[in-house]
Amino acid sequence: MALTPHYTEIVGVNYLMHYAIECIIVTVAVEMLKITSRHPSVQAGDLILETDQSNMSEIVLLTPSVLIAGLRGLGVEIAKNVILCGVKSVTVQDEGQTVWADLSSQFFLKEQNLGQNRATCSLQQLSALNPHVLVSAHTGPLSEDLLLQFQVVVLTDSSLDDQKRFGEFCHSHGIKFIVADTKGLCGQLFCDFGEEFTVLDRDGEMPMSAMIQSITKENPGVVFCVDEQKHGFSDGTKVVFSEVQGMTELNSVGPVEIKAHGPYSFSIGDTSAFSEYERGGVVTEVKQPFVVKFKPLSDALLDLELLKMNDYGKVSRHHTLHLAFQALHNFVKKEQRLPRPWSESDADALLDTVRELNAVAQLEQLDEAAVRNLSYTAQGDLAPMNAVIGGFAAHEIVKACSGKFTPLQQWLYFDALECLPEEEHQLTDGLFSRGTRYDGQIAVFGSAFQEKLERQKYFLVGAGAIGCELLKNFALIGLGAGEEGQITVTDMDFIERSNLNRQFLFRSQDIGKPKSEIAAKAAREMNPQMQITAHQNRLDPDSEGVYDYNFFMGLDGAAAALDNVEARVYLDGLCVKHQKALLEGGTLGSKGHTLVVVPHLTESYGQDKSSSKNAFPLCTLKNFPHRIEHTLQWARDQFEGLFKQTPENVNLFLSDAGFVERTLAHGDAEALEVLGGVWSSLTDLNGGGQRPTSWEDCVSWARCKWETLYNNDICQLLHCFPPDQVTSTGLPFWSGSKRCPHPLTFDPNNSTHMEYVVAAATLYDSTREILKNIRVPSFTPKSSVKIHLTDKEMQEDKEKQSGDAGKSKLEELKAKLASPSLKVSAKQMYPIDFEKDDDTNFHMDYVVAASNLRAENYDIPAADRHQSKGIAGRIIPAIATTTAAVAGLMCLELYKLVQGHKKISSYRTAYVNLAVQYFVMSQPSRPLQFKVSYGSAAVLQPFLLTVSYCVGFRDRIYEAVSHLPNLNKALLTA
Repeated sequence: MALTPHYTEIVGVNYLMHYAIECIIVTVAVEMLKITSRHPSVQAGDLILETDQSNMSEIVLLTPSVLIAGLRGLGVEIAKNVILCGVKSVTVQDEGQTVWADLSSQFFLKEQNLGQNRATCSLQQLSALNPHVLVSAHTGPLSEDLLLQFQVVVLTDSSLDDQKRFGEFCHSHGIKFIVADTKGLCGQLFCDFGEEFTVLDRDGEMPMSAMIQSITKENPGVVFCVDEQKHGFSDGTKVVFSEVQGMTELNSVGPVEIKAHGPYSFSIGDTSAFSEYERGGVVTEVKQPFVVKFKPLSDALLDLELLKMNDYGKVSRHHTLHLAFQALHNFVKKEQRLPRPWSESDADALLDTVRELNAVAQLEQLDEAAVRNLSYTAQGDLAPMNAVIGGFAAHEIVKACSGKFTPLQQWLYFDALECLPEEEHQLTDGLFSRGTRYDGQIAVFGSAFQEKLERQKYFLVGAGAIGCELLKNFALIGLGAGEEGQITVTDMDFIERSNLNRQFLFRSQDIGKPKSEIAAKAAREMNPQMQITAHQNRLDPDSEGVYDYNFFMGLDGAAAALDNVEARVYLDGLCVKHQKALLEGGTLGSKGHTLVVVPHLTESYGQDKSSSKNAFPLCTLKNFPHRIEHTLQWARDQFEGLFKQTPENVNLFLSDAGFVERTLAHGDAEALEVLGGVWSSLTDLNGGGQRPTSWEDCVSWARCKWETLYNNDICQLLHCFPPDQVTSTGLPFWSGSKRCPHPLTFDPNNSTHMEYVVAAATLYDSTREILKNIRVPSFTPKSSVKIHLTDKEMQEDKEKQSGDAGKSKLEELKAKLASPSLKVSAKQMYPIDFEKDDDTNFHMDYVVAASNLRAENYDIPAADRHQSKGIAGRIIPAIATTTAAVAGLMCLELYKLVQGHKKISSYRTAYVNLAVQYFVMSQPSRPLQFKVSYGSAAVLQPFLLTVSYCVGFRDRIYEAVSHLPNLNKALLTA
């Protein structure tokens, strides 16, 4: 029923003012009731993935249990990524004891763990990554009975005999089987998902859609799309129609197969019997599932067609490594050890075995140098290599669990042998174990290189998803960990709950704290020798007083872990200006890229060349929004927290007897929040909780939530960071893109509120009477929140609250939750997964309303429903698997920079899409060059000038050269 505004005065307040907030109130209330009535089969710990099918949402319910065998550096990397992605359970198996070499890449082991079981020592920190994932350790040997308990089995650091034996067993019992391995600078990955594996979504991309311009009434009917954007469909694509006026029969027709006529038109079936087309309409792709087949490992070993290429300049090397890894297993089986670092005799033996294998494989060309280098470095255990292969392998586990994305078929070999010294001489000294945390790295590069790494001074900009992964790698390889070394990290953002599933250095107790400080602290815990300084500055012209000439000239290089092009371009310009190397990387969902900028050798990042205006930054600054995209992401996070995470915690409490104790082990701060939310959700209003027993309760709760979000929370933020706040370096806190917010007050004349009223037009008329009876209390501080006059007072009170008071409240919560009557009267809750395309489920109503109110807080122009829906559909959060792989690729390039590689052929630019196994490693482009002439008009002297593609600096040189006859003056002017 359509609603029309009423202007009746109620309790001295204009009714329209109340109705202006009705959208979010009713939306929240409806969702609170829906939580207890939707998806009755969803259980705690289940992984839910949505496959967008135009006007339908296919929910794939998963209860995967994963076994990861081997918990050295590669195993823990895979486990970390999978736990962050969120499966039902992960079991880590390892019989081995911690040795010095493990500390080169196993980031959850410390010196005090030497001699102790690797799996047992890592269990607590793995469990802390995601409280919704059950993590356990198995210290016994692998057995077939053990494997039967899991849906996915991953082997790392395993023998070829075990791979064949367990691979055959898993294949015959329908268990997804993955093998991952790294040896020095070479890595291997294998997948076997069974005889027939159904892929539900090939690439994970949003279904393509196009706006309709016209549809002909004939056989076959031809659909013409607006010429603003190509439809992107190909022959055989299936589509559905919606919002078509006139020829409305199409709106109810199932998926239709099309034939493309061109970029803006295609034909469908017979439309001659349909009504005349009038206007409007959207056509949307419907993704179709397909089946892939796999061979067991023993058979796949003989099939070189199953090798997936990633560097097309290394085709023969990939084939050779397939034989070399088999030969390496034979070597270890015979000698009971890996080849010694840089041993010629061991390399000769390995090469002989490869030649014997090739007598059967019949490769046209063997890369014998690659075999020798594999032998020389096989004892190495490098964190960046483990990050790359670990990211790839973990993404394959996600595919095995979900049926989403295209799996690897079936072999992948990756190497970074270009990291070795360019000069053709052997490393003969300082290669053997010294009893240090860097032994796994010294075995590859030697002790002199390790000392050089420790002297490095690097600037890391960004401590988000990629930044956390980079700091982990920096700590493990020892970058800047010497007395002369230094890492400076800056990030203006603060930790949010939504960061925890991809920024693994952060925990729940860190929410609200500066990212850079917590990340730096975590890196020091991994490696106490790290010399690291944390800043909270935004890198822009306002901070040039901090990051000036002297700062940059003291650096060896910089690394960009940023989520927007503008900041990348600015940092790139500074590096070109000061002639410093730059490591750059970025992700967008399962896609990632890396770029290394070497002064005078490679092209720099340069200005934004993208023609697309639709790309959304990876991690928006949601604490300090300055674009409507930021408030939309914030609204999405609110949706997830209120209607998904809390119900999941309630279900875990009801179904898992160990949930309370496991939550308590994660720290007082998280336990108070999680357990408090559980108790509140299970206790009705009369008992002091928030469980609704009527529609009125839902609306009343939502109305008070509005006050909390848009008034009280903003007041609290301004108390912590007043408008005149300055950073530790003296820069204004509220500057640049940081908009100083203001709390909202209800004003019926406010245009944003009026747009909000329009958004509520689809809600039922019966809610009006409920709102009339709600008493909205005026703002008063919460009894548990003290308004502090000084920072010192705030800190002292915070420490006091986290002490006895916090523990006392925890004990009180434990007693309440232990009450038998609580579970007797409790009902299971049903988490809700966000679906933007169903206009009847109130999801977008909530997000649009919440976002626009947040935008009003920060004086950001609001967006209507159509705009919000388009933006929200492009918000793709970072994925742990992709960020790990990208950070690993960046640090492999770092090895080359520290060694001082001079050949451009040694460096690699990478483009990956883990969803579809797309890997392209290529040589970077050279910087632009041009010739200018100077001198007298009679005698022109040519001069070759190399200019990095840096916006601003390049243009100033061009300008100077074009106006001044003397090149020296031109360059001086520039």
